[in-house]
Amino acid sequence: MANIPEDLRYTKDHEWVSVTGDTAAIGITDYAQSSLGDVVYIDLPRVGDTFGTHEAFGSVESVKAVSEIFTPVAGEVVEVNSALNDTPEKVNNDPYGEAWFVKIKMSNPGEADAMLSAEEYEEYLSANS
Repeated sequence: MANIPEDLRYTKDHEWVSVTGDTAAIGITDYAQSSLGDVVYIDLPRVGDTFGTHEAFGSVESVKAVSEIFTPVAGEVVEVNSALNDTPEKVNNDPYGEAWFVKIKMSNPGEADAMLSAEEYEEYLSANS
């Protein structure tokens, strides 16, 4: 079974969110990186860009496909993980640690509460695999 940390929230698009105050760090799940295969390039937004809930904010390119990444929460990008430009393979090696994509100052911090818990995400994966 996929690695699904208990302390994060999840989407059905296989993004994860870690909330600290009104800021959400966003990345893709272990399941997503494993489905994509070897990640070779990541396209991320700039600091100051703003997005609504479930808007595409970038993409992940692997040896198999290019997949859009969506914002699970609305807000303004306050930090971008530029280290991924040089080492996109971190997404495969450490999807929940060093491979976060962006940090967004949330317009509505309660939005993350509506996302899937680790248990709900695991059930979603089981039902859809």
